[in-house]
Amino acid sequence: MSELKEKILYAGRYFRTFYRWLLLATVVGAVCGLVGTAFNLAVTSATEIRQANPWLIYLLPAGGVLIAGLYWISNLEGEGTNNIIDSIHEGERLPILLVPIIFISTAVTHLLGGSAGREGAALQIGGSMGYGVGSLLGLDEKDMRIITLSGMSAVFAALFGTPLTATIFALEVISVGILYYSAFIPCLVSSLVAYAVSRLCGIVPMSFMVGFVPMDVVVIIKVVILSVLCAVVSMLFCVVMHKSERIASAAVKNPFLRGAVGGVILIALTFIVGSTAYNGAGTDVIEAALTAGKAPDWAFLWKILFTAVTIGCGFKGGEIVPTFFIGATLGCVAGPIIGLSAPFAASLGLIAVFCGAVNCPIASIILSVELFGSENLIYCALACGISYMLSGYYGLYSSQKIMYSKTRAEFINRHAL
Repeated sequence: MSELKEKILYAGRYFRTFYRWLLLATVVGAVCGLVGTAFNLAVTSATEIRQANPWLIYLLPAGGVLIAGLYWISNLEGEGTNNIIDSIHEGERLPILLVPIIFISTAVTHLLGGSAGREGAALQIGGSMGYGVGSLLGLDEKDMRIITLSGMSAVFAALFGTPLTATIFALEVISVGILYYSAFIPCLVSSLVAYAVSRLCGIVPMSFMVGFVPMDVVVIIKVVILSVLCAVVSMLFCVVMHKSERIASAAVKNPFLRGAVGGVILIALTFIVGSTAYNGAGTDVIEAALTAGKAPDWAFLWKILFTAVTIGCGFKGGEIVPTFFIGATLGCVAGPIIGLSAPFAASLGLIAVFCGAVNCPIASIILSVELFGSENLIYCALACGISYMLSGYYGLYSSQKIMYSKTRAEFINRHAL
């Protein structure tokens, strides 16, 4: 009888934990969903205003100074996505003030034409808000890590409309090779709630139809060739991003002046290219590559340069949407050369470059389903696997830990390059 009682009590602890996290994740998902939706609408509106008023690009130097000022006044210089990852690894404190600062700074970057995405800000906003909720509730150190991950998942889901990708990405990006399974339900619930909030507010999730490609040995060989190219480009993007930040910081030590110089360089690059296609996130270029199979020949290289200058000189945003741009345009141009249809190759390029840059093959495969459907899942999985393996230990986030070797069954526990 005592053994049965002990088992009932043991089961009761599991159910209490389940209901506790169900409630906490719902609260985090609702709050982060509202903030994530507001952020999405703000960035979208900023982009529309800039496209209607091209002269705003001339204010980029002033925008760089403004952003530097916001971070200086709030004493948040140097804070970014790496700090969110460090908070999971080491329990570092996350300032709630980071939420409005990154919100405003990213909106300003998009308004004036800096080349950046949104998800870097999403991870920072969500992580900081999750941490803030946990602090208010007095959660212990281990639970703080789970609720921080839940916040990251929630805002990511609200922005991209991909709740399952948001869940797995938050779990996978922290320590590649090890998943925090205890955080799966909290992250999934918060993602679903945030996704529901965004849909209720009229946010339409991203999705594309690229057409079914039957399984064929020749197509597989062509996909392998394209995937190798994507792995190389993902490494190039990571190297350029890291070096640009170091070079900019060393060349112009004053952050105010660095922001102004970065703005001037972006204006000059826009004139050299003769197009504003590389300013902002570039979602219209991504859509053209995936739906119409059209992209400028060297668009992926220009996007790398524009994004490196933007982020390196202190403007704010994310690097993931630029990886979408780089991968989609690369695939769109390279695919037809080796005999693949442009939209199909663009979809593979988008997924493969993303995977190589963030070292998250499982999240990347799931993303392919949420963006393109499951028709070409095998090809997408193959592209992700190849890009992940051949991209080495490079990554967008230097705080990311790669726990296991990509080539051997060996525990390595090293930071991404």
